[in-house]
Amino acid sequence: MPDRNKAKIVVASRQGADETVQEIIGEAFVRGDTAYIKYEEPEQGPTGGTTRTIVKITGGELKIMRHGEVESEQTFQVGRRLPGFYRSPFTKFNLSTHTRTLETRLDGPFGHVAWEYDLYVYEELSGHFSISLHIQEEA
Repeated sequence: MPDRNKAKIVVASRQGADETVQEIIGEAFVRGDTAYIKYEEPEQGPTGGTTRTIVKITGGELKIMRHGEVESEQTFQVGRRLPGFYRSPFTKFNLSTHTRTLETRLDGPFGHVAWEYDLYVYEELSGHFSISLHIQEEA
């Protein structure tokens, strides 16, 4: 079993002029050549259910898988448009991401990951997003 380390994760997301920053406590570990970041998202929405998120970072690919109140999957590789999906109690749709940049600076499971992408919903451009994760060991 890999060593699971408690981690403080700062998630910054920007779409146009809107920016949100969240600080979350989760865990980070490495298995083989893949880093994993796991955390529970702060409860949101009318049903107040929880969503567990796993971020999987391997080489030039980043994958985000969410399970619980929200079910979704998004994959990011520079220069590629990749399929994904989103489901909640109120809606569901297929989506795809076209990744413009992806930068990973990790020492084990800790460090910084940043990427920019265009999000397509039903083949229509929905927006341009800039996301960064700063992962540090929590004492």
